[in-house]
Amino acid sequence: MRPAVFLDRDGVLNRIVERDGKPASPRTPEELVLVDDAARTLADLKTLGLPLFVVTNQPDIRRGLMSDAALDAIHAQLAASLPVDEIVACRHDNADACACRKPKPGLLTELAARHGTDLTASWMIGDQDRDVECGRAAGCTTILLARNYNSGVKAGADHTVASLSQAAPIIMDAVRKRTNSGGF
Repeated sequence: MRPAVFLDRDGVLNRIVERDGKPASPRTPEELVLVDDAARTLADLKTLGLPLFVVTNQPDIRRGLMSDAALDAIHAQLAASLPVDEIVACRHDNADACACRKPKPGLLTELAARHGTDLTASWMIGDQDRDVECGRAAGCTTILLARNYNSGVKAGADHTVASLSQAAPIIMDAVRKRTNSGGF
């Protein structure tokens, strides 16, 4: 079993869309704008041989605000732009009480089982409490990206950084230390 990096989508890999003064997810491929450091940072992480998985809550599907086809098109565009191994989405809302909606760890545990991933040696990068809680519930090391809309985050990530590119050295250093000590 090997480690992996799990990444939230909105606010981590792509910019947040503002709707009615609130942070929101893109609903069309045209609204998808990658953050400046996403491609380079993920390419750097890929040099370590780590699988990169995108795990995202997309309740706008269940709420009828977006179609499955639009989400699939967004994810196809994301996959064509970034070196990710797989993108999975929870398309439910809170009321559905599913196992895949973050902060529950269902998306991570499903990917880990399918890809032979050691969750306790893996990382979860997100921009919200639910991402940190999900990563912790799965046994991952958590990295929170500080954003102006998450200043009240209380989940207590293992690391907090300002950008995705600042998360990469944390992971790279940990992988090198484990590799040098025979950990992987």
